[in-house]
Amino acid sequence: MSIPVYIDLFPMPLADMTGLPLVSLVTALVAVVSTSLFIRWLDKSRLADAATKAREIRQSAEEQAERMIKDADIEIKRRQLDVQMETEKEIRALREELHERERLLNKRDDALTQQQEQLKKQEKVNEGTQRKLAEKIQENSRRSAELDKLVTMERQTLHQISGLSKEEATRRILSDLEDSLQQEMGALISKHEKKMKETCEDVSREILLSALQRYSAAHTAETTTSTVDIPSDEMKGRIIGREGRNIRSFESITGVDVIIDDTPGVVIVSSFDTIRREVARQSLAKLITDGRIHPSRIEEIVVQTQAQIEKNIQKIGEQAALEVGFPNMHERIINLLGRLHYRTSYTQNVLRHSVEVAFLSGMIAEQLGLDERLAKRCGLLHDIGKAADHEAEGGHPKIGADLLKRYGEPREVVAAALCHHDDFRVESVYTSIVAAADAASASRPGARRETLERYIRRMEELETIACKFKGVEQAYAIQAGRELRVIVSSKETTDEQAAKICRDIVHAFEEQLSYPGEIKVTVTRETRCIEIAK
Repeated sequence: MSIPVYIDLFPMPLADMTGLPLVSLVTALVAVVSTSLFIRWLDKSRLADAATKAREIRQSAEEQAERMIKDADIEIKRRQLDVQMETEKEIRALREELHERERLLNKRDDALTQQQEQLKKQEKVNEGTQRKLAEKIQENSRRSAELDKLVTMERQTLHQISGLSKEEATRRILSDLEDSLQQEMGALISKHEKKMKETCEDVSREILLSALQRYSAAHTAETTTSTVDIPSDEMKGRIIGREGRNIRSFESITGVDVIIDDTPGVVIVSSFDTIRREVARQSLAKLITDGRIHPSRIEEIVVQTQAQIEKNIQKIGEQAALEVGFPNMHERIINLLGRLHYRTSYTQNVLRHSVEVAFLSGMIAEQLGLDERLAKRCGLLHDIGKAADHEAEGGHPKIGADLLKRYGEPREVVAAALCHHDDFRVESVYTSIVAAADAASASRPGARRETLERYIRRMEELETIACKFKGVEQAYAIQAGRELRVIVSSKETTDEQAAKICRDIVHAFEEQLSYPGEIKVTVTRETRCIEIAK
C-alpha cells in the first residue's frame, strides 16, 4: 500500500510536520479495515442470496419433477386404459365373428340335415316309382301279347268274311290310303299357301311400317336434330355473321345444317350423322358462351370439340366392354362401341340395347348349358355395324360381320352379327340366342316408343276384359303384360268351367287387342277351408 507524500513548497513549522504521517497512516488503516469488512459483508450477502436462489431452484425443480412424475403416471394410466379398451374391442369383435361363424355353421348343418331328409324322401319316391314302372312294363307286355293274338285272330276272321287274300287286302288298303293322303296333301298345300300369303302380308306390312317409321316427321325430328339454347335473339345475328360468313364457315367445317328461324331462344342443328351433330352442338354452345364468333375461332373450337368427343367415345366404349366383362377388346371395336352411344334405334340407345342383349344372351346360354362368355360377346357386338352403316354400303348386319371378321372375332360372333335378323340361314345356336335376346330387349316396356300412360292402359285393358266373364273374382296383369293371373270363384264355377273361362279370355284378347309376342293366361280355382281354434 503506497502512502502519498505531499511536498509543500512553503515551509511549515516542525511541530506540524511530525503529526502528519501518523494521521495518514491511521486513515489508511481505517480504510483498509472498512474495505475488508465491506467485502466480507458483501460476500456473506452474496452467499446468502445464492443459497436462497439454490433453495428456490431446488424447490422448483422438485415441484416440477413431482408434476412430471404425476403427468407421466396419468399418461401411463391413460395409455394402459386405451390399450385395455382396444384389446376389449378386438375381443368383442372376435367374439362376434365367432358367434356369426357358429350361427352360419349351425344354419349350414340345418340345411344339410334338411337336404339329407329330402334326399331320403326322394329315394323312397324313386323306389316306389321304379316298382310301379316295372309293374306297368309287365302289364304292357302281357297286354301286347294279348293284342297280338287278337290281331291275328281278327285277320283270320276278316280273310274268311271278305274272301280276299292278304295281297289283295293290302293293295286295296294302300289304294284307299293313297286317296286319303292325296286329299290331306291338298288340304295341307291350301293351308300352307294361306299361311304363306299371311306371312307375306305381315312382312310387307312390316316393311311398309318400317319405311313410314324411318321417314315420319316426328321420328326424323327426334333422331336427326339437336337444339342449342341462346341467351337472346341478338346472338342469332352474330352466329350468321357478316353476309353469312360465320354460319357458312361453321356448316362447312362441321358438315351439318344450322337452322335459324323465328323460334325464340333456340338454334337447331340438323344432321343424319349423330357424331357430327354432337360435335356441332357442343361447338356452337362453346362459341355462344365464349362470345368470339369468327371463322378462325370456329375452326379452333370445332377441332378441340372433335378431339374431346373422340376421347369420350373411347372412354364410353371401354366402360361398356368392361361392364360386360371384356376389357381387352380390339381398340377399333372399342371405338365403334363408343360410337353406338350416340346412335338410337326407335328412340332406344343402341349401346345400352347392346349391353342389355349381352346380359340376356349370357343368361339364356347359361340356362342351356352353353358358353356364357361367348354368348355375351355375340350379344354385345351384334349391332356393331350400326356404328359405321353411314360410312359403307349395305345393312348393318353385313357391315358388322365384315368389321368383326377383319378384327379377328370368333366365327360365332361374326355369324350372330350377320344373321340375328334372319337375313341368312342360321347355322349357330348362339345366333338364335342373340335373336331372342334382341327381340326381348326391343319389346320390353319402355325400351322403345311406348309411353307410361299407354303401358298402364294396356295392363288395365287386360284386367278389364278378364273381369267381364262370369265367375271371375280378380285378375292381375304381371310380367309387363305378358301374363295374366285370373282367380275364379269356387262356388260359382267348376273345374271344367274354369278351363272354358281361360280359353274364352284368350279368344277375347286375340279378337280385341293388339300386342307384341304372347300373353299367358292362368286361371286359378281353389277351395279354402278356414277354422279358428279358441
